[in-house]
Amino acid sequence: MKTPPNETRAKTPADRNATGRTIAVLGASGMVGSRVAAEAAARGHRVLALSRRPTAGHPRMTPVALDARDPHAVREALADSAADAVVLTVRTHPVDEEFLLGTTRSVLDSAAELGMRVLVVGGAGALRSPGEPHLLVADNPAYVPAAVRAVAAAGVAQLRTCRARPDVDWVYLSPPAELEPGPRTGRYRRGTDTLLTTDDGRSWISAEDLSTAAVDELELPCGQRHITVVHHESR
Repeated sequence: MKTPPNETRAKTPADRNATGRTIAVLGASGMVGSRVAAEAAARGHRVLALSRRPTAGHPRMTPVALDARDPHAVREALADSAADAVVLTVRTHPVDEEFLLGTTRSVLDSAAELGMRVLVVGGAGALRSPGEPHLLVADNPAYVPAAVRAVAAAGVAQLRTCRARPDVDWVYLSPPAELEPGPRTGRYRRGTDTLLTTDDGRSWISAEDLSTAAVDELELPCGQRHITVVHHESR
């Protein structure tokens, strides 16, 4: 059955035009980073798992200890990796915007020098609100309560940091409003810079399916700078 225009399924081997790449994942021990690394390795890519306390959960995964606060160490690790692409998935609790933006700049600077593609797994706050295009999700209390407003604002600043580097081949992937561990269904709907919701009005996806979408984008780029996804129920 043909896939509807706004629906995306996980790519199969026959769909892919770029397998067997080398992908560096920065933040590979986190909720999203660990799943992106596992998804990429399972598809046949070589994965460099970069984090403070890296582990390897697959034969194609190489753990690399890295302090992301050190720009020289980031550049050296990426240069040594000879990666085709780097996925940035770092987050801090509580939010540390200075660290987030500094790491993003380090990755973008290194990618510009090394000729790597960059996929940033960012925040939903940088998206436009459904039906209110002039209102960012970060400023919309319907999606972002006061307790997490600083986290959402950091995501907006991170996207601006990316936009300041038009010379780099980057894409910013915003999750929907809710992101948590769950099943890998391989079913999601993709959009651009506006928050997506399911038919019942919920904006959510599992970390597993977000990671599926991230690797799909690396294998078959959609050509957009800012993208988002949401869970999609099959009919």
